Amino acid sequence: MKIDYIIVGLGLAGLAFAEQLLKVGKTFLVFENHSQTSSLVAGGVYNPVILKRFTPVWNAKEQLEIALPFYEKLEEKLNQKFDKKFVIKKVFKSIEDQNNWFASFDKPKVAPFLDETLDKQKYHGIIEEYHYGNVKEGGRIDTKLLIETYRNYLEENNWIRFEKFNHDEITFLDNSIQYQNLEVGKIVFAEGFGVKENPFFKYLPLDEVKGESIIINAPDLKIDFLVKSTVFVMPLGNGNYKVGATFNHKDKTSIPSEEGKQELVEKLKKVIDVPYTIINQTAGIRPAVKDRRPLVGVHEKYQNLAVLNGLGTRGVMIAPTLAIQLYNHLEHHEALDMDADIKRFK
Repeated sequence: MKIDYIIVGLGLAGLAFAEQLLKVGKTFLVFENHSQTSSLVAGGVYNPVILKRFTPVWNAKEQLEIALPFYEKLEEKLNQKFDKKFVIKKVFKSIEDQNNWFASFDKPKVAPFLDETLDKQKYHGIIEEYHYGNVKEGGRIDTKLLIETYRNYLEENNWIRFEKFNHDEITFLDNSIQYQNLEVGKIVFAEGFGVKENPFFKYLPLDEVKGESIIINAPDLKIDFLVKSTVFVMPLGNGNYKVGATFNHKDKTSIPSEEGKQELVEKLKKVIDVPYTIINQTAGIRPAVKDRRPLVGVHEKYQNLAVLNGLGTRGVMIAPTLAIQLYNHLEHHEALDMDADIKRFK
């Protein structure tokens, strides 16, 4: 059987690339073995500002202009609600923190996303002394629901195989690739941290960072915005909130840990002062790159092998843009963003 593409992995990156192929009428098959869970357990928050330093997220404006319509179309297509928009409130820890907020209005790529008026309202259950700064154009994509729904959609159309992709079974032909019973034009690897087992791209400097979060039930909190303090507290509805996240460079498992839970509980004491119950805990491995830029591009020798990886904590914003860029690079030889192109590591 002849197809245009194989996509290895169905996280946010693989999903976005599959949608791009459907948009232009290319045939494809996804291979997914459920080994990488970072997209499934991700918070899914899109926030155009790095609130630790009040600096702009890389290409935030351009990415949001593509990402938000992308998810809106998926909602219509799959008859589900994935995008939950909300204000993000930064809890100031000092007067200096406030001053840094106002100083950031001199930054043209940051100012459009910030509210110039401080929020001095008191919200029951939230610990604050120096008020809040409101970030506009934020929200959350329900990545777990999105990916599970999309997997079902692909399965209904016979566009996915739930099995491990075996790199050793690749045979290079003159202008295509043989893989099992498939003759394929190109393969895109969107394997997350699984790329470390990929003989063609394992040289890429991808690190694994374990992230854990908890879901709490706090019926007295009653907020409909995301609180960003020592941890984030994100509303899920029905009195439930997601709290995260940890960054562990030593533990390489996707198993929730007591250590991770206790870290979040201790930090949460500085954010809320109402009773709550922990109802769930999740963990996943984030594929991270030292320069905090994605890994996109083609193999130096095998030009029909490509990688789409390293999206990090802002995958919901980045994935749709990079999927378009990679497709145009593979099909029309358009240049990739130099900040993301894997050639920077050669």
